[in-house]
Amino acid sequence: MKKLAVLILSILMAFSIVGCSSSNQGAKSDIKVVSKVKGTVRLAFAGWQLNDGIDPITGEKNMGVKNFIKNEFQPRFPNIKIQVYQIPWQNAQAKQTAMLKSGDVDVMYTAGAYAAQWNQQGLLKDISGLIKNDKSFDPNIYLQGVMNNSYSTKSPDKKAQFGIPSVLGQYETIYDKKIFDEWGVEPLSDTATPQEVLEKAKKMTGKNPKTGKQNYGLWWEGASLNDTTFVALASYYHATGGTGTIDDPKNIKWNLNSPEMVKVMTWLKEASKYAPDAFVNNKGMENFGQEKNNNVAIGLDQNGSGIMGLIKGGASKDLLKRYKPAMNIGEGGRGWVAVDPFVMAKDAKNEKASWEVLKFFTSYTTQKYAYKNFGFTPTLAKPDFLDQDDQYTKTALKLAAISKTSLLDEANPYFSSQMIPAINGFISKAHDGNAPDIKTFLDNLQKSAEKWSAQQ
Repeated sequence: MKKLAVLILSILMAFSIVGCSSSNQGAKSDIKVVSKVKGTVRLAFAGWQLNDGIDPITGEKNMGVKNFIKNEFQPRFPNIKIQVYQIPWQNAQAKQTAMLKSGDVDVMYTAGAYAAQWNQQGLLKDISGLIKNDKSFDPNIYLQGVMNNSYSTKSPDKKAQFGIPSVLGQYETIYDKKIFDEWGVEPLSDTATPQEVLEKAKKMTGKNPKTGKQNYGLWWEGASLNDTTFVALASYYHATGGTGTIDDPKNIKWNLNSPEMVKVMTWLKEASKYAPDAFVNNKGMENFGQEKNNNVAIGLDQNGSGIMGLIKGGASKDLLKRYKPAMNIGEGGRGWVAVDPFVMAKDAKNEKASWEVLKFFTSYTTQKYAYKNFGFTPTLAKPDFLDQDDQYTKTALKLAAISKTSLLDEANPYFSSQMIPAINGFISKAHDGNAPDIKTFLDNLQKSAEKWSAQQ
């Protein structure tokens, strides 16, 4: 264990911030002390920016975590010392897993799927009691859909709260109204159905009548790591995937070859005709969201932060009129909602101090900081600090408010490890005109899932 700890510490970037009067120079003098709890907390971030820097898109200065802690955390918690570790996203799961197992971390910011797996492995603390006994903590400030229903924050049986939602992913439909106008196609509805998207994408695939450029009506990630478009379609067509819970995989009753699932795969087969070749490698829409876009009309599961970044950097606000957001294509406008939480290690050394740190880094103060400096989408029910022009984050919050969980989620090991690669392979072959027979494809998937469950 000690060798593992030394290896981890040698790999990660670390620094300590000591909360005391001598280190508080430059901090805001009007901030009141919140707690006198004492202790040291080891805090590991997947991603985030430690040092101050310049946003590459907007050109604006942004504050790194180090100075944020100095200016905002230390004055409130003068007796808590934080040791911070920054871990790149590309190997966050392996390194954070190692830290949990070796007892070298107390609080972490991480991906929701990782957190769900760690909870099932018994590596995270159930913070339900801490929430219940802390009158200063109000769980109602968060979107209740992600606070109480997300696999990223709560166990499938709803008994254990192991995470507090911190950052949302944006997975909404965004379309280029300029291309719609050039083709004479009516704009998408606010809650465009899969059928509407398909019909309009078909109309805008071909030579643009105004520019003469080749246009593609539709784009989504054809090699997605979590198949968000598939999840939204399954919601719309009521293709549940089966019955059961992901924490009891042996007893899942799979239903992957249902008539409803046939409709999902039929849509994907047809939609693949209207996307550029590179979409099967998650490419082909590099100019979408910019003034120079001239090929893709509709983007599924999109993030508007890049557009907002361009505008902050000096681009014309006309982009807001051109790139319009809509809800996702799931039932009622639903879609998959990514939730990244802060979690506490089961063996956290100082529970009281760790709880104060976890609370602070999921608080209004931190979420405002993360949105203003890095464009992170908040998980708050009333984030009054949003840019008034940010129609994309507002849409993402509407999506999160109506989110639901299902078996078809990245937290489901079978879905993430076997279904996703199979679906992506189907999409690639369909785009090449060699789609497998859908019924046979789904029958094989059903057999594979049943075999997987039997082995659990």
